[in-house]
Order: sequence, then C-alpha cells, then structure tokens
Amino acid sequence: MREVLVSVIIPIFNMEDYLEDTVNSVLSSEYKNIEIILIDDGSTDNSLKIAQSLKAKYSNIELYTQANSGVVKARNSAIAKARGKYIYPLDSDDILHPAFLTSAVEVLEARPEVKVVCSEDEFIGERTGRWNLPDFSRSLLARKNMIAVSALYRKADWIEVGGYNEQITATEDWAFWISLLKDDGEVVRLPQVGIYYRIRKGSKRITDRKNKKQVIDTLNTLYPDFFERELNGPLRYSRTWSKAINTFSKVLSPKKVFVNKQYSNLCHFAKSLPEDFDKSGSIIYKGRNELREYEIDNKKYIVKSYCLPHLLNRFIYRFFRATKAERSYKYAGLLRSIGINSPMPVGYSITGSSMLLGKSYFISLKSETDYNFRSLLDDSFPGRDMILKEIAKITARMHNNNIIHKDYSPGNILFGITDTGVNIEIIDLNRMRFGHVDMKAGCVNFDRLPGTEKMFKIMAYEYASLRGFDPEQCYELIIKYNKELNETN
Repeated sequence: MREVLVSVIIPIFNMEDYLEDTVNSVLSSEYKNIEIILIDDGSTDNSLKIAQSLKAKYSNIELYTQANSGVVKARNSAIAKARGKYIYPLDSDDILHPAFLTSAVEVLEARPEVKVVCSEDEFIGERTGRWNLPDFSRSLLARKNMIAVSALYRKADWIEVGGYNEQITATEDWAFWISLLKDDGEVVRLPQVGIYYRIRKGSKRITDRKNKKQVIDTLNTLYPDFFERELNGPLRYSRTWSKAINTFSKVLSPKKVFVNKQYSNLCHFAKSLPEDFDKSGSIIYKGRNELREYEIDNKKYIVKSYCLPHLLNRFIYRFFRATKAERSYKYAGLLRSIGINSPMPVGYSITGSSMLLGKSYFISLKSETDYNFRSLLDDSFPGRDMILKEIAKITARMHNNNIIHKDYSPGNILFGITDTGVNIEIIDLNRMRFGHVDMKAGCVNFDRLPGTEKMFKIMAYEYASLRGFDPEQCYELIIKYNKELNETN
C-alpha cells in the first residue's frame, strides 16, 4: 500500500549555517513519501540562495518567500499550501531522525483518537543530552508545554483549530497544542529519538523566555475556559503555583459567573467584567447603577452594573438572598416563559469576599425597541390608544400570574412598532413581588406611570376586562393612587 504524503514544514530566517543539514536529514528519512516546504521569512544572509539551490536539486522541495513577518505566519502560510495528510513542522537548524516519521505515521493511521505523535528528543549544539519532557496530560499542558514544536499531526486538525495563533509571538506551539488538545485527543510519545534540537545563542527557545508575560496574558485571553477547568482560574506568572493560587484566591474573593448556554462565546467576557467593566463598552446611563453597551460578534449587549449594597445587604446577599443580577436574569426568563417580552437574559457575574458580596453585573441582549412609556404622553403618537391597551394586557398577564413589578415606571416599559403590531418589553426586573394580586394591589401598580385621565381610562378598562374586575372601579383606583403618589412626591 502506498505511503500517505507527509508535509515537512521548514520556516527559514538567517539559517545559512544549518539549513542544508536540516533539509538533508529529511531527505535521508526512511519514510519516502515526503514533500518539503521551505518558506523564507525575509532572510538577510545566504539562506534563500541555499534554499533555491536545494529546490533546484530535489523535485519534492517547494520554496516560498515572504517579507519578514515571523515564524508563526511563515509556518501557517506553508501549511496552507501543503498537500500532505500529515504535517511535521521542523525548525531550520534541527535534525530529523531517519526512523521517526515511519513510526509516527503508523500510529496516526492505526489510531484515529490520537491527534499528536511526538518523540524522545536530544539537544545538540551548545547543550547536549536528552530533552526530558513529561508525559502528556491536559492539567500539565495548562501549566507548561511538554510537546516540542516538531511533532506529527493531521492537517485536518490544523484546519479545524484555525492554525497557529498569530497573536502569540513566542511559544506559539504551546498555544497550538492547547487549541488542538484542550477538549479531547490523545498524545503518543514514541520511545525513540525524533529530532536533534539545536541550542545556540539567540535561538528562539531562549529568546521566547523574555516574552513570558505576553504569552501568559494572551493564553488567558484565548483559552479562559480551559484554564478555569484545569487550574481553577487563570494561568499565573508563577505557572507551577497557578492552581493553588487560584483556589486560595476563590476562598478569599469568591466569584460566581453564569452564562446561558446559547451564549457560551461570552463566558470569558462575563468572567472578566469585574476587571474590565470600567475600561470597556459605551456608557448609556450612569447613576446609582451603570449601564454600558457592548458589541461582540456583531451582536449588541447591555451590561448593568449594580451599585455596592450597604454593609448588611452585602452580608445577606452573600449567604441568604440572590443578588440583583441573579434575580434580573431569573425574572427575565420567568416573564418570557409566560409570554411577556424582556430582552434575552444572557448571564451574570458576581464578585465578593469570604463574608461580603461585591459588585454584580447582569448581561442581556440589547432591546431593539425605539420607545418607552413616556413617548405616549404625546397625544399625536400614532396608535397610542392601541399601545396603551397592549400595556394594560401585559400588566394583567403579570398580575394573573401572581407577579408585581415593584419598579413599574415609564422607563422600564419599552415598545416598538412592528409589521404585525406592537412589541412591548419590560425591563429592570430585580424588584418583583410574588403572590396573589387583588384589584387594589393591581391598580396600585399603575401609580408610577404618568398620563392623562383619558390614558388611565383606556388602560383601566382593558385591564379590568382581562381580570374580571369592575372597569369604572379600576379606573377610579388607578387615578386615586396615581394622585396620592404625585402629592407625596
């Protein structure tokens, strides 16, 4: 049976002293169905001339060039052009062992659950001896890279994860292995030398260490859920102690985050709100609480940041009562379940200490309505009477379901005109009361709405008809309680 094609990817930058030996080591492989893709990253020495000479000499070598853009972009560009089923990246100063590819291909062909085949490797150059890398585990992968850049994998998997991430300028192979293996897949380390890895002054493995902070910050941004699962929080600069630091930190400052499964792409956004809220988004309201608008993946979201409660409530919310953000999420879902529209609840994020609640944040889709109840104070507003009746219907439905909105004010009743009628949405839901709603309690619930007697009569008659009350009596009670509140204020 014919051997499947393996593409060996060799990015080049100023490697005139080593490139020919590296390519010759691939040509000497026991595995013969190989294409070698060289890509020069703007070398300023004789590397490109050497590569051109090799291409002219061997039919299975392809050569491409690019302006100096870094090894990550070079590797991605070369792999995109590769025709092989399997990909083997090789640095242009390392040496491939002749037996490795044969053994590695056999594993991938026989075992589809295996995603990566790597090897025991040895150092050459300014350091010699065995490169002792630990066995693969996802928990260890979260703290360190235990797979050399030169390992065999399927091109289909490279496509699926989007290649090497070009945001990372150092240890990009670590990010790639995380993206490839964070959820599933096995790694086989063959008990044989696969590469001879060259250590020299200025080699990338040494210079990468200077970019440790940038690498860790970027990894936390790219794979927050992976680190949360494996390390109980973000990867720390003291990588070995990450899980212990995160666990201790959560005891001292517990954080609770919940995101609707439909919006799992917002998990990291929700987790980072306590740190990033004041530095991002567009302010649309700032008072005791604060509202900000965000656009993520072409969708608009509203985040409401609730002010820090007084000391006693911080203790109560920490242990005995749901926070305002949690209640807002829960009550929006409740209203939607009974046919009352509210912007889609997305999730919430809560901070705190071991004894006291901190800040809380509620996330929802942005409402697409254009108006609120105040717009109806204009006598000439098109369809005003019909809209008032619809608001009364929504109110009756809430009350018939034993729900009273305790902040039923004009700014919390939104509406928009659609092709099929009017869409009414109720917002600011953290203050709700549950239990039987009699006529008096129902009519009191209109007291914060401004309006004329004509407006109240339209709403009262519609409301009463749906609740089985006397319409005139409802009208009189609504007028009475509305006036009492205005006189008090």
